[in-house]
Amino acid sequence: QVQLVESGGGLVQAGESLRLSCVASETTLRIRAMGWHRQTPGKQREMVAVIKSGGVTDYADSVKGRFTISRDNAKNTVYLQMNNLKPEDTAVYYCNVEGTVYYSDYATDFGSWGQGTQVTVSS
Repeated sequence: QVQLVESGGGLVQAGESLRLSCVASETTLRIRAMGWHRQTPGKQREMVAVIKSGGVTDYADSVKGRFTISRDNAKNTVYLQMNNLKPEDTAVYYCNVEGTVYYSDYATDFGSWGQGTQVTVSS
C-alpha cells in the first residue's frame, strides 16, 4: 500500500496564503494522477485540483485563479499553492494519488488517500 503524508495546513487570515505538500512513500511509482480534495462537516468531499500525466490540470470553479497545483515527479510529491484564501476555503484537505507501484517481482495499481490536513481561514 502506498502511503501519503501531507503537510502545510494551518490557521490563516483571509487574503493570506498556504502551501500544502503531499509525498508518496514508495519510490518506484508510475503516477497517473495526483490531486487535492476537501471536505467540511456534513458535506461530501469535493475535488479542488487535479494534475495528470503530462501536466494537464483541472480546478474547481471556486478556486480557479487562486490555487495552483504542481508536482515534482522525482520526489513523488504534489503541491497545492493557495493564495487569497477565503473563509469558505476552510476544510480538511486530502491528497489523492493514483498509479502503479512496482515491487521486485510484481506491479499493481493503487489509489491512496492522505490522512488529511486542516486549513482554517478566519475572516
